Amino acid sequence: MRASVSPSLVGREADLDALCDAYAESIAGSTRTVLIGGEAGIGKTRLVGEFVRGLPDDAIVLRGQSVDFDRDAPPYAPIISALRSLAQEVGEEALFNASGPAADALALLLPELSMTTSVGDAPVRGSADRLYDAVAEVLENVSRAQPVVLVIEDLHWVDPQSLGLLRFLMRVIEDARLLIVLTFRSDELRRGSPLRALLPELDRNRRVVRLELVRLDRRQVREMATAILDHPPDEDELAQVYERTEGVPFFVEELVCCSGTRGLEGFPDTLRDILLARYEQLSEPTQRMLRLIAAGGVRVEHELLVAVCDESLEDIDAAASEAIAASVLVVDGTAYAFRHALVREAIHEQLLPGERVRFHTRYARSLMEQSAAAGAEATAVSYHWMAAHNTREAFIASIAAYQQARSSFAFATAASMGERAIELWDQVPDASELSVRTKVELLGETSYVLRNAGESERAIALIDEAIRLCDPGDAAAYALLLRNKASYLANIGLPGSIDLLRQALAVLDGQPRSVLRANVLGELAARLMIFARFDEAIEMADGAFAEATAVDNRPRMSVASNIRGFSRLAGGDIDAGLADLAFAGELAVGNDSARLRYWVNQSDALNLLGRYDEAVRTAEEGAERARQRGVERTSGAILQSNVISPLYALGQTDRAGEMLDRALELDAPIGFSAPLRRLKVQATLWSGDHALAERLLRGWRGSLRQQATLDVQAALGLALVSGQLALARGETREAWREVGVLIDPEHRSFPAYDLPLIAFAARVVAAARVTGMTLSDRDDTPRSTDDLEGEVRSALAAASGWPTASAYSAIVDAELGGPRSTGTDPALWQRAVEATRDDIAPAQLAPYAAFRHAEALANAGDRAGARTAAQTARAWGEAIGMGLIVDSVTELERRVGAVGGDHRDASSDAASLDALLTERERQVLDLVARGLSNGQIAEQLFISTKTASVHVSNILRKTGATTRTEAAYLSAHSSR
Repeated sequence: MRASVSPSLVGREADLDALCDAYAESIAGSTRTVLIGGEAGIGKTRLVGEFVRGLPDDAIVLRGQSVDFDRDAPPYAPIISALRSLAQEVGEEALFNASGPAADALALLLPELSMTTSVGDAPVRGSADRLYDAVAEVLENVSRAQPVVLVIEDLHWVDPQSLGLLRFLMRVIEDARLLIVLTFRSDELRRGSPLRALLPELDRNRRVVRLELVRLDRRQVREMATAILDHPPDEDELAQVYERTEGVPFFVEELVCCSGTRGLEGFPDTLRDILLARYEQLSEPTQRMLRLIAAGGVRVEHELLVAVCDESLEDIDAAASEAIAASVLVVDGTAYAFRHALVREAIHEQLLPGERVRFHTRYARSLMEQSAAAGAEATAVSYHWMAAHNTREAFIASIAAYQQARSSFAFATAASMGERAIELWDQVPDASELSVRTKVELLGETSYVLRNAGESERAIALIDEAIRLCDPGDAAAYALLLRNKASYLANIGLPGSIDLLRQALAVLDGQPRSVLRANVLGELAARLMIFARFDEAIEMADGAFAEATAVDNRPRMSVASNIRGFSRLAGGDIDAGLADLAFAGELAVGNDSARLRYWVNQSDALNLLGRYDEAVRTAEEGAERARQRGVERTSGAILQSNVISPLYALGQTDRAGEMLDRALELDAPIGFSAPLRRLKVQATLWSGDHALAERLLRGWRGSLRQQATLDVQAALGLALVSGQLALARGETREAWREVGVLIDPEHRSFPAYDLPLIAFAARVVAAARVTGMTLSDRDDTPRSTDDLEGEVRSALAAASGWPTASAYSAIVDAELGGPRSTGTDPALWQRAVEATRDDIAPAQLAPYAAFRHAEALANAGDRAGARTAAQTARAWGEAIGMGLIVDSVTELERRVGAVGGDHRDASSDAASLDALLTERERQVLDLVARGLSNGQIAEQLFISTKTASVHVSNILRKTGATTRTEAAYLSAHSSR
């Protein structure tokens, strides 16, 4: 007897086992996610169905279906469906109680909770992350009593809000009895798809298993056909099936099930024919109802179908029964769903123009009448009115959807609906009255929502249009738009913010005192501050404070005091700066935005002052509040970098590295992620992985350089790590080009950030001296190393009042010490070691100083002292995971017994030269002794001329020789 679907699952045994294994791990208390990808029709839903049917009775299975409405997908639709299933399973009161402190946020997704629980109609506090917390709490708490399996199908259609929530759940829930199963069409992940961008992150998550379903081979197609037909297929028939379906299980099933006994000539010719084969065998009333259901989506509730269908209940039941018997529809709880989305798509294409308008109109009107679900269905209403070509109603629905999405922190959907309303504006004569706002206001609002959704480039495009249409005579509106654009530009690392803010101030000139003017003055002060224009920043902050005081606005007073405080501190007036920052903290109480800004600058100040433990505590407090407010990717990213940086300074490398990787996964806009990226490159270099550090910098250099044009901290931090990598490659001139920003005439002193760069600049000057290399200014004017040392020491003198200056000053003296000022004086390096052991110095300085001390001792011929110093450097480096130093020590220990620079004799030269140099360097030195040039050495050793030059430079540095002739002399004596 022929089956209507394959009675057995074919070719998916290993995948089913993987799902079962993941479930077993989850019920043991280790959260797991299984991501199932594959092309349309490959069998993802069938696999999940088989898995779910095999689960024990105590497992709670929650299912959610992504909606195929493109950008009109209702926000959180699959999550809402899953939560409503959970409410039916455990009860609404229990669900509410399980959601913890953020229970009120859950009512945004399930409005019915406000009618059955104590949440009432009070406004929801917090943000999207607060809502995320509520859902995570529910799943964790429920899973303590019973294992939970959350299935979300067709993730390629999912709305951005649901994807963000799922990402959060997968990242934060680690030890719950929870299994998350996600399916998606891997052949529909277009460039720019949010899911496509998320997949690499999921691939790195050890709690995620990814399955990619493949097509069936000929043997498996035969097995499936045999199961359907209840007898083996004819070989010619099998060949036709395999050729036409190419092993896609759904197509195999449809072709075999629908071909009947008609033989080869009865096979459908095209994919469309295969998809419609069952549909076309149904009665006309059933086909008509299927077209109506197709207009509603992949899944339509029975209640909604009754509302949109003009047939009697009996006729609806009869048509549904026929479609279910033919395996076109399936019952999914209280809804009808197409057995496969491909069938729905094919049937939807059969709609006649008149049917399309009528059916979508019915859906729109019925959904509007179902007020209980209005919050979840507003975007669907907009979709149906658009499909029905009713512009006025689509505009009204889009405005409603915009407002509802914004209130539930679904910023991507709100932006989409806002943009749709803007597109329709000119086609609706009374648009302003219907929306209760002007077009300029809607453009401005939507640009703000786009910024919150992480679409700053699009936000700028919309706000440019708003500025173009706005009447400059409306000073407040015009100035606000200019201020907002300045903020958007800063977010993505583009210039122009300062000019826009000055323009906004000019527009407000002569206007009454206002919070807006205080805001613009404060933001201008902030931009000047990050350019290290501290005097100007203080002046603007004073004005902002006076303006805010006049209008009695404590949050803006806090921001002004905050910026003034950091500017004073960074400029060297530390006590006054700290007092201003403390006052800003007092003024910020009760206002989250002002408090976050306080936490950002206060933690940064403490870190720069060397008060690392305090910095960590302050930044952690702020980062937690940022997460609660839903600004984890903006202010939260900065605060996380302010936690991570002092952790590295404390030597807590493992903890800092774990936090850094998690913070980078947030993919914050460049204005907020730049410090994290620089820290990642720097930490990777510290670990000793030069190659990875180089790759990271190459990938991020463009965005980091762009940000460096707007932020002195970013510029100095990038110059430091870029220079360190260049010097590690032996490119001394390139290293100087990076750090030469210190002596740029336009450079403004910023002691806390200048000091690390000054110390490294001294090292570069010494490296140039070793080889007699001439360095140049940024305008390519040649400069002697003596002149450049003077510049470096002048910069050091300007920064000498900073609390951490003593450690860096000692390093500078050591780098430039020794008879030839090339860093070979052991006594100076010993002083550097002592200075860098102070708690105020970053932990990485002491291992470096100890290693250089060991090098200097080796160069002086003190083998025993070198070994002891090297062991100290190794111990300190290992304690903080500084592989860069550990590797250098290993190399030094291999060749300890190194000759001295100024007090050596021939016997010590001969005894220690072999240990001092690597094998390749000894080969190069032999050729130098024979009088070969770098080019000739390169030819002899089959290396590049540049590499040969690097080897020669290393030989001169390690031996203390000042010329090639002197190095050749050493080679001659060592061979005796």
